[in-house]
Amino acid sequence: QVQLAESGGGLVQSGGSLRVSCRASGHTGSDLVMAWFRQAPGKEREFIAAVDVSGVNTNYGVPAKGRFTVSRGNPTNFMYLNMYNLKHEDTAVYYCAAEPMGSVWATRNDDYRHWGQGTQVTVSS
Repeated sequence: QVQLAESGGGLVQSGGSLRVSCRASGHTGSDLVMAWFRQAPGKEREFIAAVDVSGVNTNYGVPAKGRFTVSRGNPTNFMYLNMYNLKHEDTAVYYCAAEPMGSVWATRNDDYRHWGQGTQVTVSS
């Protein structure tokens, strides 16, 4: 089992920046792909970004391209999402997900078996 815990959410003004973090624990191997999803009120949970254990291979969803950066930390059981030029429509609960032997090209909710509780990001307009 993999346990995931997000942190770093909060309130930020439009145009500002924020970093959210995810810590994986439990059975974290060298093949653990980690990802970020988000869910806004009344909307489906959507894919934001994924990164493999090396940090070299990444994939971004449409909402993230050009403004968000995903990375793995050292140790590699940490993952970060740096968000820049935030907009009101980025307001959502941001979830960390992980899948052993996964792929950064996996963008569906069902592709990941392990999920965190989420962290709220609110962007004031």
